[in-house]
Amino acid sequence: MTPDVVFLVAGHAPMRGRDAFEQGLRTLLTTHRIDSSGQVREVVACGDLAYCWTELDVRVRARSGGDALARSGSALTILRKQADGAWRVVRDANLLPPAQ
Repeated sequence: MTPDVVFLVAGHAPMRGRDAFEQGLRTLLTTHRIDSSGQVREVVACGDLAYCWTELDVRVRARSGGDALARSGSALTILRKQADGAWRVVRDANLLPPAQ
């Protein structure tokens, strides 16, 4: 991901920057476990931009036990080709509703 990546997550303000993502994930993983699976539905690249549509199933469970928070649905990721040729995430919309 790029240093200025932006993540859109349901029910939260946009998360801006790779450092904010890393800090948030590290904090969550100290108290919770994440199990996820996904299926890529579409990848399209045009010039230096690309997008990826993925169907996700995510479960977040407290390490102390209890019921998992389950979410399921589509995510859309936008990538940009960097000067070194690598593709990096610049935007990610993960607006998963509670799983049915």
